[in-house]
Order: sequence, then structure tokens, then C-alpha cells
Amino acid sequence: MDFLSLTNILMMTPILLLALPFHELAHGWVAYKMGDPTAKDAGRITMNPFKHLDLMGVIMMYVVGFGWAKPVPVNPVFFKDRRKGLLLVSLAGPMSNLLLAFISALIGGVIARLYQAEIITASSENMARFLFYLGLFFYILISVNISLAIFNLIPVPPLDGSRVLSLFVPEESYFRFAHYEQYVGLAFLAIAALFPSVITKFIGFFAKPLFRSITLFASTVLGLEPANELWTIMQGML
Repeated sequence: MDFLSLTNILMMTPILLLALPFHELAHGWVAYKMGDPTAKDAGRITMNPFKHLDLMGVIMMYVVGFGWAKPVPVNPVFFKDRRKGLLLVSLAGPMSNLLLAFISALIGGVIARLYQAEIITASSENMARFLFYLGLFFYILISVNISLAIFNLIPVPPLDGSRVLSLFVPEESYFRFAHYEQYVGLAFLAIAALFPSVITKFIGFFAKPLFRSITLFASTVLGLEPANELWTIMQGML
């Protein structure tokens, strides 16, 4: 995908304004439900993108297809079980993006089913062009949300995966290591910026089968035919 093309920039913008805030809102909402008001007090339980977006993270999304937002503040002292609390809060972000990917596939599939039933038709050149870009939009929407989920599950701070990793190490050792996570995180983000192909290959290894599984489920449930041109575009088979 040409991430710096005008078409991609125009499509990525509304997607990022949805996917990144929803990811961070999910972190804050789960933390609040578990007794931590920190994110709420900071105004982070919101879909307002200006509360969440990180400039470098957004630039990376446009340039290489993965990126990040400003981490939601979480104070584990409010949790009855610190490890369980951090785990659930950390998983909330990636799971929210997978949920968006799943919902997007179903919505796109419904539109493709209407096309298949000829309720929606490419009745003119302009309509055909609109349907092509609509299909492309859903392809990018699903792909970006899957990529965000996988990227954030990498077990390196400050990504969510580092919190998940806390389940497999002694609690005292993990929280001692957490004091250095800022430096480890900066080093990781520097590597990601300098060698993005390494990260994109890693994400792609997991994203491709997950994308196929989600779209296969949608096509099976909705009865989409393999020859459905609009659905083919939504699967990235241009």
C-alpha cells in the first residue's frame, strides 16, 4: 500500500480519528470501571481525538502504516488486584481495535451484499468510482485496526503487550523493571522509526491470517459470493 498517496491520506485521516481515540478511550473506560479515576480526571475517556493523538505516532501511521497515541494515565494503586487490573486495562485497547475491525467487516459486507443483490449498482462511471473507493476505505479501515491491535500487543514498553507480559514474571520484578520502561520505550520507538520494515513484517505475519479470518466470517454469515467485485476490493484483492 502506498501510505503517502493522496488517496490513502484522505482515507486514513477519518480512520485514525476513529481508531486511535477509541483505543485509548477503551483503556480509560476499563480502568475507571475497575476503580481508577485517573483517566477520567484527565479527560481521556472521550472520543475527542485532540485528547489522544501523538504527533509522531500519527506521522508514523501515515508513513509506514503503524503508530500510536498518547498513553492513557493509569494508577494501579486503585485496583484491588494490580496485576489483573493492568492486564485488563492493557488488553482493552487492542481488543477495541479488533472489535472495530470485526464491525467494519460486517458493515462492509452488508454493503457488498446489497451490491450483490443489485440493490446498489455501478449505474454510472461516477458511481463505479465511488464504490471502488468505498471498498478501498473498508479495506484500509479493517487493516489499520488489526495492525494497531497487533502493534500494541508487542511486549515492549510502553506498548500494551508489556503489561500483558507482567503475567509471566514475578510481580516485584516487573514493577522494578517498570521504572526503566520510559528508556526502553524510547529506544524501541527509535528503532521502529529507523527500521520500520522490521515492524511492518512482524505485524503482517499476524495481520494477514487475522484479516482473512475476519473477512471469511463476514462473507460466510452474509452469504457473499467470491465473484462479488465490491467485496473483492474490501479484501484488498484489487
